[in-house]
Amino acid sequence: MNKFLLATLFACSSLMAHADLLDVIKARGALVVGVRADIPPFGQRNKNQTVSGYDVDFAGAIAKKLGVKLVVQDLDPSERISAVKSNKVDVLVATFTKTAEREREVSCSIGYFVAAQKVLSKKGKFPTPESLAKANVGVARGTTGSDLVRKQYPKATVIAFDDIPEAVRFLEDGKIDAVVDDEPSLARSLSKMSNKTQFELSSYANSTEIFAIATKLGEKRLMSLINETLVEMENSGEAERIFNQWFGPQTATPFPRTFKIRG
Repeated sequence: MNKFLLATLFACSSLMAHADLLDVIKARGALVVGVRADIPPFGQRNKNQTVSGYDVDFAGAIAKKLGVKLVVQDLDPSERISAVKSNKVDVLVATFTKTAEREREVSCSIGYFVAAQKVLSKKGKFPTPESLAKANVGVARGTTGSDLVRKQYPKATVIAFDDIPEAVRFLEDGKIDAVVDDEPSLARSLSKMSNKTQFELSSYANSTEIFAIATKLGEKRLMSLINETLVEMENSGEAERIFNQWFGPQTATPFPRTFKIRG
């Protein structure tokens, strides 16, 4: 191999090594987004095996802004951060709560959803946060809800499930006392319970969480574009339209929009 060809190959590989993720996505012509297909209405698997939901619509808006097609990758909640860091996905739009600890591992956008952490249980069983102190509590594995319960209730028995629907089935069967998660997902689960009149969501919130979109650390151009897209969606009314489509009064998860997306 002659010196000129070697130099050319080296220059090309060097360029690829230094290209940031935004350039890679545009060259590929596709944005690979990690979502959760087990937590409607943020993400849900349809009969044709496609995934739709609030998060998927936001992912689609980012892909549109980039001028590329959207590729959705279903993730387990416990693998969300590793999927971003290992390049399994370009972006994470998967009910991902923004915390200082997580921002040491991935970059987080401005918030695009605000949710309270609440408790689903038999009516009247846990009237106050303190009453959960020694309960058997179901959570979704790898979520901030799981971390929250362990921190707030060190004497409680915490059972981690693959997803919230599985935890709710255990609650219905009397195998656990309560389920802790974001209010929208619990409200959806409650609406589908066969004996839902016997259960309730807590009037109190254990915490309020901000959902953010995540990328690898250091991808400043991509994160800037994501934040710009989110603000544009709010200003144009698209963000509210998407919210009403999935959380409006006629949906299976009626939920008031008490927030606005701010840059």
